[in-house]
Amino acid sequence: MSDLPRKAVTRTAKLAALPLGFAGRATWGLGKRIGGKSAEIVGRELQQRTAEQLFKVLGELKGGAMKFGQAMSVFESALPEEVAGPYRAALTKLQEAAPPMPTRTVHTVLAERLGEEWRELFLEFDEKPAAAASIGQVHRAVWHDGREVAVKVQYPGAGEALLSDLTQLSRFARLLGPLIPGMDIKPLISELRDRVSEELDYELEARAQREHAAEFADDPDVVVPDVVHQRDQVLVTEWIDGTPLSEVIADGTEEQRDRAGQLLARFLFSGPARTGLLHADPHPGNFRLLQPEKEGGPWRLGVLDFGTVDRLPGGLPRTIGDSLRMTLDGDAESVYALLCEEGFVKESIDLDPDAVLDYLLPIIEPAQADEFTFTRAWMRGQAARIADPRSPAHQLGKQLNLPPAYLLIHRVTLSTIGVLCQLDATVRLRDELEQWVPGFLPSDEEEPAGPGNLTVLEAGEREDEEDEQPAGA
Repeated sequence: MSDLPRKAVTRTAKLAALPLGFAGRATWGLGKRIGGKSAEIVGRELQQRTAEQLFKVLGELKGGAMKFGQAMSVFESALPEEVAGPYRAALTKLQEAAPPMPTRTVHTVLAERLGEEWRELFLEFDEKPAAAASIGQVHRAVWHDGREVAVKVQYPGAGEALLSDLTQLSRFARLLGPLIPGMDIKPLISELRDRVSEELDYELEARAQREHAAEFADDPDVVVPDVVHQRDQVLVTEWIDGTPLSEVIADGTEEQRDRAGQLLARFLFSGPARTGLLHADPHPGNFRLLQPEKEGGPWRLGVLDFGTVDRLPGGLPRTIGDSLRMTLDGDAESVYALLCEEGFVKESIDLDPDAVLDYLLPIIEPAQADEFTFTRAWMRGQAARIADPRSPAHQLGKQLNLPPAYLLIHRVTLSTIGVLCQLDATVRLRDELEQWVPGFLPSDEEEPAGPGNLTVLEAGEREDEEDEQPAGA
């Protein structure tokens, strides 16, 4: 029997206690202030207690609750510093670990999925999990041919738990909203729900990982471990050693931070062009910084967890590159016309093109310079500019629309920028945009169609020809 709380009533009770806990701590804080403590000190203590309870519950529940916590953790850099401090440690915990399954449960799952003689597949199997995440945990082992492998085992009842958690969390979206200023939490939870079935399907994950492993097999910058074996809710892949990005964020050198940031941006933009797939779960726990193979050689980026991907057969939509280029050129009228055409501005809305340009320019500042240093201060400034109800940016932002086809791309991009800010990395972002994003350079218009160079229409036509493959394949 798994320690994953599966009964809806049990999980709902745990999650329902969160808003009650918030109210109780607020009363506690008022009492402290009446007792003579300053508002600032009480505020910090209150935030610390809130963070501790929130993420303790999310971690215990695993499932959708923890998945939500991981998705939020990459936005930590958007929080005001006086709020971010107490939350940072609690958020980071969700990126690397969660309470593990009992050993007997792991053995039961492996016997059911791999057969009663499952131990014969391994020369060694470490009973202690190397990592635990939202829907499964990973054990280090040695495959029967001598290869070191990672064995990913899905929690029993994970699917039911994911849907139950996310349904319950959506009811508390307004309470959780203040954690990330300027962001509507409810659509994030809704979008996570849409990805549940894909992430639970290890066959789809294995297929996506194999495609990436084949494409990046000889890449000097990015390492994707290949799939060794997959059966139902068990996935065996090659093992890679490396420093988790969360540790680079906490203790990495400037060289490591900059290199990790550059490679993260490179993988984000090159992946869709090279594989037709976008890795859609860019929290720090899914990346490793690998030691140089020889002295003086380059650090490489190890990429894990392909359970959530976005299918982009022609690479990133050309609209992204075109709109970025036009905005950098200051062509307000052309940018506005393109946004209207693609549905970012609804037909019923009439906006000032120059105001739209003023709204976009600060956001794409990293693409203007040869290199840009991503910082928490910059991220907080952007969040505050858009979140302040009194600002023109806030009023304009409320009138813009995000078409469904761009929802996941938007979240992945924001998440990646959040990680870059946590890294405090100096990145040559423009280099990656020029190489991998169709339309960013005017000359792209004359290049023959190929991976990453198809128009949005051509990409749609190609996708229609693909025999209705499941999303994430």
